[in-house]
Parts: sequence; C-alpha cells; structure tokens
Amino acid sequence: MEPTEPTPRDWTDEHVERWQPVLPGLDPVVEGAVTRMKKLSVHLRRVREQSLVDFELERHEFDTLHKLAGRGGRAAPSELAQDLDLAPASVTGRLDALEKRGFVRRTPSTTDRRRVVVELTTSGRETWLGAMDVLGHEEDRLLRVLDEDERTRLNDMLRRIMVVAEEGPTTPPWHV
Repeated sequence: MEPTEPTPRDWTDEHVERWQPVLPGLDPVVEGAVTRMKKLSVHLRRVREQSLVDFELERHEFDTLHKLAGRGGRAAPSELAQDLDLAPASVTGRLDALEKRGFVRRTPSTTDRRRVVVELTTSGRETWLGAMDVLGHEEDRLLRVLDEDERTRLNDMLRRIMVVAEEGPTTPPWHV
C-alpha cells in the first residue's frame, strides 16, 4: 500500500484549534464542517458578484432574468412578481429597465388583449447565461476534487441536513 499524502490544512483548521481551548465542549468536526460551509458560501457569493460586475448586471436584474429563464424565457409579469416575491409595481420597474437594455421585450398576450408576455431576448439570454457560466465553472472546479461517488454522497448528506434545517430551529435546552 502506497503512503498517502497528508490532507492540506485550510484556514478553518487554525480557526478550530484557536477556539477549542476557549470552548472545551466545541465539537471540532461540527465546527469545521459548519465553518467550511459558511466560507464556501461566501466564496461562491463573491464569484457570483464578480460575474455580475463582469456582465454589467445588477443583482436584481440578474434575479429577474434568472426567474424569466426558469420559465422557459416567457412569463406574465404577475408570474415574475410571484417568483421574485415582489409587488407587481416593483416588477414593472425592473422590466422597464431590462427592456431599455434590450434584455427583455413585452408582447401582447395571444389569449388576453389586456395582458402582456415578457420574453427574454437573445441578448438577455446570452448575458444571463454568461453570468451563470462563471459561477457554474467555479462550482464545477471546486466539486471536481471529489469523484462522482463522493459528489453524490455529499449531495445526499447535505440534503439530509437541509431537510432538518427546513423544519425550522428548535429551542435549545438552556432556553427551557
């Protein structure tokens, strides 16, 4: 059996070592995992924000294009308002700005003359995809350090954690 290289240390290893004497009951595995998830989330947020700068998009513009793309590139403004959890008037302002930039167009509904349909333009789709690709490439780069089985197991483990998180917090025993 060949000797394996030691796992490289990261910032979190030093963080955990620093806090263990201060908090003797600290579980280093839990602290390490949670701290790494937080730092990974911050890293991916920075990459996403830089991609928005690179593609000259504001966060709310990207969010709107993203929701529209998620509906196949066509949606009613009311559907976008619901997807974005915004008042219809707020969506109207966003759509006005995106239309001026050539990222969306409004066309009359074929089923109801009182309504319009919002469509992604080619430019809007290309801009959205470009911003998405930057983040997608970074996510892929990071997770490719794991083999396919490890990525699947990680995904399954994170799902189990999220199911508990989505149930909502419980009262800690010291608050009883």
